[in-house]
Amino acid sequence: MDTTILVTFGTIAVLLVLSAFFSGSETALTAASPARMHTLEQQGDPRAQVVNRLLAQKDRLIGAILLGNNLVNILASALATSLLISLVGEAGVAYATIGMTMLVLIFAEVLPKTYAIHNADGIALAVSRTLRVVVQVFSPVTVAVQWIVRSTLSLFGVRITSPLGASLREEELRGAIELHTGEGEEEKHAREMLRSILDLADVDVEEIMVHRSNVITINVDQPTEKIVDEVLSSPYTRLPLWRDDPDNIVGVLHAKSLLRAVHTQQADLEHLDIVEIANNPWFIPETTDLLAQLQAFRQRQEHFAIVVDEYGEVLGVVTLEDILEEVVGEIADEYDIEGEGMRALRDGSVVVEGTVTIRDLNREFDWRLPDEEASTIAGLVLHEARRIPDIGQVFAFHGFRFEILRRQRNQITSIKVTPLAEATEASPE
Repeated sequence: MDTTILVTFGTIAVLLVLSAFFSGSETALTAASPARMHTLEQQGDPRAQVVNRLLAQKDRLIGAILLGNNLVNILASALATSLLISLVGEAGVAYATIGMTMLVLIFAEVLPKTYAIHNADGIALAVSRTLRVVVQVFSPVTVAVQWIVRSTLSLFGVRITSPLGASLREEELRGAIELHTGEGEEEKHAREMLRSILDLADVDVEEIMVHRSNVITINVDQPTEKIVDEVLSSPYTRLPLWRDDPDNIVGVLHAKSLLRAVHTQQADLEHLDIVEIANNPWFIPETTDLLAQLQAFRQRQEHFAIVVDEYGEVLGVVTLEDILEEVVGEIADEYDIEGEGMRALRDGSVVVEGTVTIRDLNREFDWRLPDEEASTIAGLVLHEARRIPDIGQVFAFHGFRFEILRRQRNQITSIKVTPLAEATEASPE
């Protein structure tokens, strides 16, 4: 009798260990980092390869783990109940229920899962090969169970959805980016870059282009000497050429091509055909998104495009550098014109030129101003105010205070933007 009791207790202990194994394995595999497992597999780790294969069939994996866990838990409870009934009679049912509940809860659920959640990747790699065997052994049963489950759900009109689509995966990526909330400059910059990459397909070239009012163009009908002077005095490498009308763009002149042609002609510039050495203009619609335009730049091996509206009117220009700056931030060289149009003040407010884009403001100060209805800060104020504001007029919306500092005719040229939290703290009681 004593030997039977010891064997039963030993069997229950082994079953509890197996239950802990299944519980911890389930937590580790579901919490393991897919990105790290993928990286380890690429580096040749065979255990990571097994983990990825198991996660690829997660329904079978979870089914096998649950089947194994329920089998050992029920068997352990049955053995404990039988043993205690033989020892203390019918009261053994209550004792077995209370005792096994506490043992399973503490040692087979909470303890292994707590450890697994804090060491998910390591445990997932350690148990991967054992679980592969378990999944293979239980595969016939789990397949049958899955069929029953799906059939039952279908009776109630419930359909098992497919894995995450592209939009949901993008949301998952955005969530993962926002989880990394380090305040260091490097972490902040990396977070901004990752956000911008995901936003490329949602931003049109119209929102980042250089507006035609700020584009330096050259009248090709001028004397060649004057054209050369204008190119040399410009800070840009590529310049649109127009004839008769500024909207009639006939070419894009590269400064290097001009220099090469001038060197060939030596002093005889009168016979230099500027249009002939210029590249053909590339016109793109204003609604082209940045991701598509970036791919087009790569395919055509070009860096410069003319943005036009639906009527063919020139709106501005966009370059490869403009798109790259949307990802990595401002790229400046010794020929760039200084001034970003933003000046932070000590009280937490920012003086902004009206032409500064909302995206640049959000990127620079980690704000969340909406850019769906307007691309510039002046456009946002006009959209919300529903009128052309006067100098000194103040508005409050989207959690910010906007004070109009300067206006040129109907164009807002300078705005003081203050987060409402800072504005409240700065105001006297």
